[in-house]
Amino acid sequence: MMKAAVKTEEGTFTVEERDLPGLPGPDWVLVRVRVAGICGTDLRHWQKHEPDLVGHIMGHELAGDVVETGSEVTNVASGDRVVLETVLGCGHCEWCRARQYNICPDLYPTRNKYVSRAYGQFLVAPASHVYRLPDHVSYEEASLIDTFSVCLHAHHLSGLTINDRVAIIGAGPIGLGQLMLAKASGADVLIIDTVDHSIKLARKLGADVVINSSRDDPVAAMKAMTHGRGADIVFECAGGDSMPQTLPLATKLVRRGGKVVIIGGFDAGRQQIPLEWQRIQMSEIQLIPSASFAWWKLDKEQGQVLELLGKGKLDAARLITHRFQLEQINEAFRCASDKEKTGAVFIAIKM
Repeated sequence: MMKAAVKTEEGTFTVEERDLPGLPGPDWVLVRVRVAGICGTDLRHWQKHEPDLVGHIMGHELAGDVVETGSEVTNVASGDRVVLETVLGCGHCEWCRARQYNICPDLYPTRNKYVSRAYGQFLVAPASHVYRLPDHVSYEEASLIDTFSVCLHAHHLSGLTINDRVAIIGAGPIGLGQLMLAKASGADVLIIDTVDHSIKLARKLGADVVINSSRDDPVAAMKAMTHGRGADIVFECAGGDSMPQTLPLATKLVRRGGKVVIIGGFDAGRQQIPLEWQRIQMSEIQLIPSASFAWWKLDKEQGQVLELLGKGKLDAARLITHRFQLEQINEAFRCASDKEKTGAVFIAIKM
């Protein structure tokens, strides 16, 4: 048996005893989770009545130890410290065959059945989605690799290059990860948020201009930074309830012929977000949706992020502000959801 945090009718968690999962095949591994994280997607489900999630083990940012391997596994062994890739498609559809499993039609049913169960002490994953950690990368740092992989996929889609002028909306873990990648690529970056402690951290991580949009005008600041032109690329990293405000803002920040990369998640169903469509069309502004991550050219994006983290090119440790035990998971979510008071950025849950 194992301990696991299970979703309730109210959208909170109860910690229960659950059966250990078995290996589905000879190329799978069983992993003991050591650290799991809380991301913006998790928070969008917090304290919401969602009947299809009741009784489920949630979470998709994690690192741990291999405790059992199938007979065909060769890339990891029992006892290895590892990080798991939790973007798992069906493996059979044409998108999976094209290595675009991040847009597999059965992505969420598949990943929720196996790998997106980080708030349980054990889970199973195909060996192809398991990466051995360097000795100097901690479990906590590795639990942010999923976040950074989302950032890297968006970075690749944007085509960002040296000396680009970039705006980032949202200074949570995704926005701060996007900032690190943009600075590592030689861009000038303006980052926008409404939470002062997040803005201060963005400054420490290398942002050229930081704006609290509750006090200052981000469009005026972007124009001042670019001699009136606007950003070459805007990354929308807030999402959720703020999207009706942040997506229009992104289209105002970007220059003619520029790109808006949409990373922040939408809630399910239809949403009406008015945009200046004539201006977008006449300015040839590209709106680019970005979904999770998979492969880029010859490499898996999560593997690329692990390499960047191992080389010290991404600073995961700076983002970790709070730590809780599994039994405190509801307290952890309350802390994450009230970041203006708590100063939370990324929260690590010890399993």
